[in-house]
Amino acid sequence: MVLALGAALGADLGGMRARAADALGLAPQLDLALTGELTQGGYARGLAPRGINALSFNGKPVPLGPDGRFLIAFDRDAVPAAVLVARLADGRSVTQSLTIAKRGWQLEYIPIGPRPGTAPNEEFARRRAGELARINAARAVDHAADGWRQKFIWPVYGRISGRFGSQRIYNGTPGSYHSGMDIATGASGTPFVAPADGVVILAAESPFSLEGRLLMIDHGMGLNSAFLHCSKLAVKEGDVVRQGQYIGNIGMTGRATGPHLHWSMKWRDSRLDASLFAGPMPRR
Repeated sequence: MVLALGAALGADLGGMRARAADALGLAPQLDLALTGELTQGGYARGLAPRGINALSFNGKPVPLGPDGRFLIAFDRDAVPAAVLVARLADGRSVTQSLTIAKRGWQLEYIPIGPRPGTAPNEEFARRRAGELARINAARAVDHAADGWRQKFIWPVYGRISGRFGSQRIYNGTPGSYHSGMDIATGASGTPFVAPADGVVILAAESPFSLEGRLLMIDHGMGLNSAFLHCSKLAVKEGDVVRQGQYIGNIGMTGRATGPHLHWSMKWRDSRLDASLFAGPMPRR
């Protein structure tokens, strides 16, 4: 009962402030109760007070849950300035500026140029186009999942063999940065679990050329996880999965030099650091 009363008071607080601002002839203030990691590769969860009809982040609409809660996230290369705009029931708009902290990424400087690659043959290009089309179609799906609300867990415990955002600089020319967290357990076949609730949006039993057996989960609100190089998938497309549920086994299918689980996360088009959602890797 105490918790319910606290929630009700918190929900009314935004309306009380707006009414007070009106009485004093001041611009309304926006209090969205943001929590999370306001940094490159990070995220924030918030609560829109009653009286807000719509919310946008950097000019794009942000869906609100039935309780007014929402999620936003920040790309690995996000600029420091971001803007949330709320549209009130009376038609006015209120803006809240955010500062996204810059991070120092793990960089490796190579004193030679990148190795020249060979142009992909026609068969590979055709196959890759089909794979990318499946990945993009999966990410366009939006289920009413609530995993985005949860505190994420690590899908498997092991040694971090590759960190999100790390990058090689070849003789001054940046290469592609690492888009996920690599977790190595020392062997292929180690089972891994769902880091949060969601719906399976892609389960590639036939290995993709780069990702191998690829598994993707929609956590709702535009947030999704991808697991690469799997040796086995234990779920299929359309399955609802729960946090901690066994969903597959680690492998080295696709382009991989050894068995590991590559876990990457995206919110819309923003690439995110999964370790900011799950916290430090627990000691075994």
